[in-house]
Amino acid sequence: MDPIVLRDAAIEIARDAGAILLEGYGRTHQPERKGRIDLVTEFDRRSDAFVLSEIRRRFPGHAVLAEESGEHESPHAPVRWLVDPLDGTTNFAHNYPFFAVSVAAEREGVLQAGAVYDPVRDEMFAAAAGAGATLNGKSLHVSNVGRVEDALLVTGFPYDVRERPESYLRLFASFLTRAQGVRRDGSAALNLCYLAMGRFDGFWESHLSAWDMAAGVLLVREAGGRVTRYDAAPFVLEGRQILATNGALHEEMMRILAASG
Repeated sequence: MDPIVLRDAAIEIARDAGAILLEGYGRTHQPERKGRIDLVTEFDRRSDAFVLSEIRRRFPGHAVLAEESGEHESPHAPVRWLVDPLDGTTNFAHNYPFFAVSVAAEREGVLQAGAVYDPVRDEMFAAAAGAGATLNGKSLHVSNVGRVEDALLVTGFPYDVRERPESYLRLFASFLTRAQGVRRDGSAALNLCYLAMGRFDGFWESHLSAWDMAAGVLLVREAGGRVTRYDAAPFVLEGRQILATNGALHEEMMRILAASG
């Protein structure tokens, strides 16, 4: 299937799901706990149900992997969709304006299309394999920052950070003392989009799920960036580890990760 067709569908679905989230933004929420610090709200579920129903309606033979509703297989499915109906649930639950819908599609394990929509800022990030990355229809490209000391980096902490904080804080400290700045703002999907457009220069995180990264990874690649594991091994969606940069910072960030891991 044409990646452009998949991208355009992802854009429409993400935008409509974002409208559902915007209905809940600013309200008082009573989220449930999936883990000690892992939350879910009624709007996660409403967005998830909408996205799943739209994919089924538009592409009845496709498979879906979604954060809230799990895996929905179709025999011999040509395409699998990877969906995070609300990336940044903790932010959303506290009415902190940094969350998004992420919708991506892959064919035979290769990312084809993706869209990440921030409904608060009305920013639609999108990409199709071989066709570049865009923000609200305008082309994106990663930054040209060439040294970590001049870079604004971003990361996140996984849900088991309370159980073993030392390893995550060691990496954080290593970059904090070398970079111009480090941010931690709670949405991997948006972090990758910001990297793709040059707001950030590098991103690292572990213990992420495929739906957290799929659309953003394609955006970074299509915007001219580089994505691997920490040790330069090929990135795998199910690998739960990512180093994404503008390309120019990649080797230096790998050396810092290796020395601090």
